[in-house]
Amino acid sequence: METLERIQPNRQVTTFILMVILSQANPAPIRYSVLEETESGSFIAHLTKDLGLEIGELKARSARVVCDDDKQRLLLDRQTGDLLLREKLDREDICGSDEPCVLHFQVFLETPVQFFEGELLIQDINDHSPVFPNREMLLKIPENSQPGTVFPLKLAQDLDVGSNGLQKYTINANSHFHVLTRNHSDGKKYPDLVQDKVLDREEQSEFSLTLMALDGGSPPRSGTSMVRILIMDVNDNAPEFVHTPYEVQVLENSPLDSLILTVLARDVDAGNFGTVSYSLFQASEEIKQTFSINEVTGEIRLTKKLDFEQIKSYHVETEATDGGGLSGKGTVVIEVVDVNDNAPELTISSLISSIPENAPETVVSIFRIRDRDSGDNGKMICSIPDNLPFILKPTFKNFYTLVTDSPLDRESQAEYIITITVTDMGTPRLKTEHNITMLVSDVNDNAPAFTQTSYTLWVRENNSPALHIGSVSATDTDAGANAQVTYSLLPPPDPLVPLASLVSINPDNGHLFALTSLDYEALRAFEFHVGATDRGSPALSSQALVRVLVADTNDNAPFVLYPLQNASAPCTELVPRAAEPGYLVTKVVAVDGDAGQNAWLSYQLLKATEPGLFGVWAHNGEVRTARLLSERDAPKQRLVVLVKDNGEPPLSASVTLHVLLVDGFSQPYLPAPEAEAAAAAPADPLTVYLVVALASVSSLFLFSVLVFVAVRLCRRGGAASAGRCPVAEGHFPGHLVDVSGTGTLSKSYQYEVCLTGDHRTALPSPPCKLPKSVVIRNLPAVTEELPSLSMVSSESGSFQPESVFQFDWTSLDHMPIPGSIIVTSTRGIP
Repeated sequence: METLERIQPNRQVTTFILMVILSQANPAPIRYSVLEETESGSFIAHLTKDLGLEIGELKARSARVVCDDDKQRLLLDRQTGDLLLREKLDREDICGSDEPCVLHFQVFLETPVQFFEGELLIQDINDHSPVFPNREMLLKIPENSQPGTVFPLKLAQDLDVGSNGLQKYTINANSHFHVLTRNHSDGKKYPDLVQDKVLDREEQSEFSLTLMALDGGSPPRSGTSMVRILIMDVNDNAPEFVHTPYEVQVLENSPLDSLILTVLARDVDAGNFGTVSYSLFQASEEIKQTFSINEVTGEIRLTKKLDFEQIKSYHVETEATDGGGLSGKGTVVIEVVDVNDNAPELTISSLISSIPENAPETVVSIFRIRDRDSGDNGKMICSIPDNLPFILKPTFKNFYTLVTDSPLDRESQAEYIITITVTDMGTPRLKTEHNITMLVSDVNDNAPAFTQTSYTLWVRENNSPALHIGSVSATDTDAGANAQVTYSLLPPPDPLVPLASLVSINPDNGHLFALTSLDYEALRAFEFHVGATDRGSPALSSQALVRVLVADTNDNAPFVLYPLQNASAPCTELVPRAAEPGYLVTKVVAVDGDAGQNAWLSYQLLKATEPGLFGVWAHNGEVRTARLLSERDAPKQRLVVLVKDNGEPPLSASVTLHVLLVDGFSQPYLPAPEAEAAAAAPADPLTVYLVVALASVSSLFLFSVLVFVAVRLCRRGGAASAGRCPVAEGHFPGHLVDVSGTGTLSKSYQYEVCLTGDHRTALPSPPCKLPKSVVIRNLPAVTEELPSLSMVSSESGSFQPESVFQFDWTSLDHMPIPGSIIVTSTRGIP
């Protein structure tokens, strides 16, 4: 045992001990009997009742019948529980001369595993007759032999056993001999011829007798052989063997023609009567095929391979005959010694080729081991590798179950090759290995996994519909349908995002497509979740975040906020002729709906009435004087400023500025050319009179109209009357904001406005005093006549009727204003 522990792992020793304990704890076997040669399909027994099981339990538990000789001689009807014959049974073929003939079988149930042992006794029928080895036997008897002398004859053989076997011998009636039936220690019956009276060769030299062998069947069967007896002259001494019986042990693996032993017989007679020859006596066909004897030397040699597992010993009868016909008998007992020449055998009774992963403890296989050797040569140890999630459990005698030790994981290992090793305890040790391939079938225990937890995709605006913008990918470590992934769009986090009209996804490969043309200015980014679902049952899924960023393209030209280009009258900026170089005339304000470098704006002077007089700062759009003004410079200047973005290709817009050069802010605004020409020419007296008369009538009419208008305006909300319209300071809100420096101009000058009835006359000095913030009604009509009016701030933020304004002017002293508003300079406020 110590040597065993050094060689074998502890696991194998434990398995062996458990096997021995379990084999000793088995209940008594169930026993049945059947006659040989019974037709196949014949009923033997009802196992369900005999085993104490419920009806249908054999089928539910996958019952099976296995015979010890590994041949399927029995059949189990699991539906009815009947045990049937699968084929005709030949007792002589199964057991030979052994009696009783018992066929051992096992009934085992797979789920759960349970074993029952059974024995089927095969009863002999009289289907064989006794047969003599030779149809004729020759017997030489000396004439001086005395009555009562016994002469052994060759026996007959009957394959049947028991009462059906050979029972006795008879010989036909005669006056000199009769036959006795002698029982041998090996159970065989031998015929002996007994002499009844004195023989006389000269009277009768030869006898022919019929020897009959009878069995005990009903009806009995018989076999015959002719016995020819020759009467010989006198030979006083018969040969005698030196030893009888001879006993010898022979290894079963002895080579052919090996010398078994040498027999020796002596005859004290002289001459030919003392010469001895050897032969096998009463030898069966098996003995004749296995051994031979030298007639002269008496050497017995091996002529056929021995097999301990088939025949363990031989009884060989030898005969020594001298030249006178006398003979002596001897017996040789040959014991076959077992050697470890049979490797263990493994027979699979049940095998599951595939097991679902995550299954609990499961029986993979049920098998039986056997070694045809005996003693230590037949003792076995069964084992499997230690690094596998399986264990061996001894269940019944030499039956084992291979079961899972823990739940399996197909993703870790999808196939196992299990090597079952059976080793005997002989010297040298022999072993048998059997490989079992077991597949782990998949269950849906893994959800699809995206390659990224979030994806960021870029798409340029103004894309074509159905554009492929990117892909998502998920893998599933399961197999088959459990690993087939389909993709879908999940509702976006923001319910206001119309995801269904923006993108779509290919459910088979995860490709994402833009359904519509995207606009960066309307939608710069959106995000949603993509789901990946396998086709298992139940289906498992996962999700990933997808963020789509819209890349800007230069599709928006710059838009000019100031000065407005859609006004009915152009905006005119006033510049005093005394302005220094770098004087801020105005500021062009523009925006671009694009982003990044597509929205980087630059300004440049495209056209000018006086090149070199004004300059535009490229980065902020400020228009400044480039040099001192002179009298030769035209009073009205027209500037065209180009606003260009930094896109590729660049887009641009232009704006036209009107600049009026004035000597001071008191100078009349835009004097009519006709008036200047008339002042330069000498007045004709008649013409003067006519003009004065016409002017008086017109002035009277206009004065009346203005008075009417002024009264109406004062009634509606405090509009000014003719000459002066007093307005209370507290009537206007005090929270007006000056936004100078942030929009158009860098300096802010606040002025007071006053309503007047005169259309083109200058306001007498000193100017009227009104609040700095006024309410202007009927604004659209007013703004058409004030092209140089620029807004600094208002309550409404745009030109609307009934608005409160502050006005920004460059410099005015005293000038007429078209319309009903006169603006005079009061004081400058930085």
